[in-house]
Amino acid sequence: MCEFIAEHKTRFPIAAICRALSARGVKIAPRTFHAWNTRAPSKRALWDTAVTEVLSGYYEPDEKGKRKPECLYGAEKIWAHLQREGFPVARCTVERLMRANGWAGVVRRKKIRTTEADSTADRAPDLVDRQFRVPAPNVLVVADFTYVRLASGSFVYTAFVIDAYAGRILGWECSTSKETAFVESAIRQGAALRAREGNPLLGNTIHHSDAGSQGGFNWSSQHFSAGAIVGDVPSLRPECAIRASSAVAC
Repeated sequence: MCEFIAEHKTRFPIAAICRALSARGVKIAPRTFHAWNTRAPSKRALWDTAVTEVLSGYYEPDEKGKRKPECLYGAEKIWAHLQREGFPVARCTVERLMRANGWAGVVRRKKIRTTEADSTADRAPDLVDRQFRVPAPNVLVVADFTYVRLASGSFVYTAFVIDAYAGRILGWECSTSKETAFVESAIRQGAALRAREGNPLLGNTIHHSDAGSQGGFNWSSQHFSAGAIVGDVPSLRPECAIRASSAVAC
């Protein structure tokens, strides 16, 4: 209450504020405020001021707008750092003052795994052997999918099919789940794009991707052969025929 009165005493008389508070059940006399206002700071207040000053040296930018590397630390790490520096402060004090001043360390987000290899499944033969330099388009396409975090904090999966010759993205598709259909769609887009350009895939294009086990690709030989996806995934049109590569097709 004394802090509240101190905040508003420039607009209203102290006695008037005390009468208004007392009328609403918060009884406080003007002399109580004056005693609080003239009282010397407590040992805890002085200690909090000293600790806050030390912490601000880590978390607040300097005159050049730069901060120390320790600004990445959370309360526990900065407390351990202060202990090593010979500053005997309690961890709860550090936590309380950091919370009061809005200081926080960097939080590592949970990593999203897009590929979960199935060690028990068979793998297709390696037709690429890490040789991704090719002499012409439509010889080798590389596919994979990753996730893109949105401003809302959620994320979507995005599949890409890239021609290894020039690094051109032939097809892409987004989905909120790791399902076979959205990866197939990206591959079909790439094949359809080549057909519209007058350079359809002729059945000898190698499709290469990493090994995974999501969606319908649990058989872990994600590749195409003779116009179809080998395994339990529906067939593609003949113009989408892609020769088998060493890894999975997603």
